[in-house]
Amino acid sequence: MNAEKDAMIGAVQAGANGSTRLRICASSDLVDQGLGVRFDIGPDQPAFAIRSEGVVHAYLNRCAHVPVELDWLPGQFLDDRGVYLVCASHGALYEPSTGACVDGPCRNQQLRKLPAAEHEGSVWVDLSAS
Repeated sequence: MNAEKDAMIGAVQAGANGSTRLRICASSDLVDQGLGVRFDIGPDQPAFAIRSEGVVHAYLNRCAHVPVELDWLPGQFLDDRGVYLVCASHGALYEPSTGACVDGPCRNQQLRKLPAAEHEGSVWVDLSAS
């Protein structure tokens, strides 16, 4: 990654339609079923982005069962097979594409999804919808 792109991480852009988006990282920073990227959408509002099956997904970093962060180490959101998002506190499993809990005490609940998109080699989250 070059210094110009690095400098843009965390950049906030206002859109013509009144939307506000936050640059999370370079698209190449998110590898399929790999480490996620942590970021904040506001005070005490940690979030993360991952890539699963070629698509970027972003969520508030808060378990649906209890308000704890999911990752057991920074960026470690997926289980050891890279199939499900997993809560480090109690092992709840979430579908990466929807945030739906598929196993654990929060079954039938879901993570709060954030609108994420890739544009010109960067991953962006729409803060207007948050």
